Amino acid sequence: MKHDALTLRQLRCLRAVAETGSLTQAAGLLGLTTPAIHSQLRGLEDLAGSALMVRGDHGAFRPTPEGEALLLAESQIATALARAARQIGALQRGHVGSVILGVVSTGKYFAPGLVARLLRLLPDIEVTLRIGNRDAILAALAGDDLDLAIMGRPPREPAVIADPIGPHPHIIIAAPDHPLADADPVMPGDLLAQTFLSREEGSGTRILMTRFLDRIGEGATWRAVEMGTNETIKQAVIAGLGIALISQHTVTEELRSGRLIALRGIGLPIQRSWYLLRRADREMSAATARIRDETLAMRGAFLPQL
Repeated sequence: MKHDALTLRQLRCLRAVAETGSLTQAAGLLGLTTPAIHSQLRGLEDLAGSALMVRGDHGAFRPTPEGEALLLAESQIATALARAARQIGALQRGHVGSVILGVVSTGKYFAPGLVARLLRLLPDIEVTLRIGNRDAILAALAGDDLDLAIMGRPPREPAVIADPIGPHPHIIIAAPDHPLADADPVMPGDLLAQTFLSREEGSGTRILMTRFLDRIGEGATWRAVEMGTNETIKQAVIAGLGIALISQHTVTEELRSGRLIALRGIGLPIQRSWYLLRRADREMSAATARIRDETLAMRGAFLPQL
């Protein structure tokens, strides 16, 4: 059988004749003429290489075994098309789909919980989480590798639409027995005399630390030691290797347990916000729009409690 030339119209005509037993009634059912129904059946039989309908008792048409085989195929195709139509409708309404969410490294302490909440609310939307430093997330957003991104400070490039999703305070942490632990406030000169443990170049926290120290130091020099992750920085501060400016959301447990303390100083904590970003020059898919709306509706409830 030359199935690659077969059409859905031919199969629908076959189905209509099988259900009505009549070319005339099949034509009325499909809104075609009787000759058109006959032509479609003849073309289908030519492709099949055999008769698909024969006249039975009282002159009604009934399918041959070959016709039954094609009717089974037609039923399966109709079911698959109906399923596809439902899926397309769900995609258009944002009920199903996939969304890639990029989050800066500092957000890894709450991002998995956010994704878990979203999956409970929208189980048919697949949310893929990608973690990286600020430069990596911005590069992915610029390269169209992300649908949405969460970070602290919206970039100039690429152009984005940024919606605030919650507070993002930054503090300076120290070991509980640090000489500055009881100072209130810590003076700028005392801070600048310390060794700061810092994230790598390209980190948003590194940028914020540099701006803060340059501002309070008014050009004075300060010493920083680079460490690759927040976890390494926290352990190094606990060990007494230095102090660090860090997102408060990354050290909530250590502060509660007393393993770290927040220094009290003028301008501390540094109040910032978390933002949910999307490209300004890209249309959101329906699934992305639903994830965005649900995230904004949470009003930061997924952020660590301070």
